[in-house]
Amino acid sequence: MVSRTHAPLQAVELVGARVRLRTLTESDYAAWFEVRRRCREWLVPWEPRPAGAPPAPEDAASFGVRCGMRERERQLGTGYGFGIFVDERFGGEITLSSIQRGPFQAAFIGYWVDRQLAGQGLVPEAVVLVLQFAFEVLLLHRVEIAIVPRNHASRRVVEKLGIRSEGVAVGYLEIDGVWEDHVRYAMTSEEWQARRGALLGQWLHRPA
Repeated sequence: MVSRTHAPLQAVELVGARVRLRTLTESDYAAWFEVRRRCREWLVPWEPRPAGAPPAPEDAASFGVRCGMRERERQLGTGYGFGIFVDERFGGEITLSSIQRGPFQAAFIGYWVDRQLAGQGLVPEAVVLVLQFAFEVLLLHRVEIAIVPRNHASRRVVEKLGIRSEGVAVGYLEIDGVWEDHVRYAMTSEEWQARRGALLGQWLHRPA
């Protein structure tokens, strides 16, 4: 287990009952692109971009640049990006981003999954792994997840976990040129400690 720290960490791998989270590298491109290509119509409508802007490029060179950006975020301690792997199969991504220190000690979780793997409880498990990492290793105080209200698949993840809703943020994020409202869900370190045993036991099959 990685020791508790506020300093940047070396490469991180988080292992649950069914999923393994690790940093993506350029060698993951073929598997990543296969899922993105197959699930494009399911994923792209929810991804932030200004009006008229094309979806983010998905060629190998752009993927390599993206991996490099994630590595710099990790070195700076401002974000951690993970691929979600199930029995060594790439199945999606989850990020802990926009990490703020000082009086905030906060971050955001975002995720997407292969449509073929949706609804199996894999993303809730991945979220619990990242929450444990955020609160017990990075010592953050608050983690937030923001979701477009009609994105029912993503909302089911946080609802399965019983993460508290803080209401709707109006015009929160621009998606395909539309300033979309988002439901804001959040958990504090105090809430994590109160619910830690139940969440680990249910989703990671670990004792409290």
